[in-house]
Amino acid sequence: MRILVVDDEPDVVESIRLGFDLQWREVEVLGAATGEAALDAVERESPDIVLLDVGLPDVDGFAVLTRIRAFSDVPVVMLTARDDAMDKVKGLELGADDYVTKPFNHLELMARVRAVLRRHDMPAPASRAPSFRSGDLEVDFARQEARLRGERVDLTPTEYKLLYHLVRNAGHVLQHGTLLAKVWGREYVDEVDYVRVYIRRLREKLGDDPEHPRYIQTERRLGYRFIAPR
Repeated sequence: MRILVVDDEPDVVESIRLGFDLQWREVEVLGAATGEAALDAVERESPDIVLLDVGLPDVDGFAVLTRIRAFSDVPVVMLTARDDAMDKVKGLELGADDYVTKPFNHLELMARVRAVLRRHDMPAPASRAPSFRSGDLEVDFARQEARLRGERVDLTPTEYKLLYHLVRNAGHVLQHGTLLAKVWGREYVDEVDYVRVYIRRLREKLGDDPEHPRYIQTERRLGYRFIAPR
């Protein structure tokens, strides 16, 4: 497996490489010091995951992430020296899969990398029911995809898992912590921003107006409820 570390500080790249050498020897760590070099490496090397620093010398990491998402669904974990909630939300909205603040513990970083890869590689649990229908929306459990008015909705693995758990519990409130544990893992139960951002992305893809929802209802201070089909 190959990890691309995008950071202009050689010590950071070398530290991450050493951490993986000691704890996860199957990993090959590649380095890129600029945004342009990172884009070239993503295209040329096809890494399994990208660790992307926000502060780069040529273009910032958010701009690099936007350009990566234009041609690749590779998992991306943002690295930043600032513990800023707005930065975290911005990264998630642009398509980042996770966010780690420097200085980080290497075991924590590896746990986050494993969790992101697990979400991308492991499908959501299948259901005995062939599909779920609500209005124009159909969720096909066998194919693990959603269709809106017969057209396939382009969902990421994380978005599909979130939708899966919502529709399997249609009519019932799923609290923030429950959704985070089921979709991201128990280590994410306090990351409420993650579920809020992904709910917003789901709504956009489903054409669901939060003020007049057809599918996903916000339950203030609690979580979310998929409106049961009539």
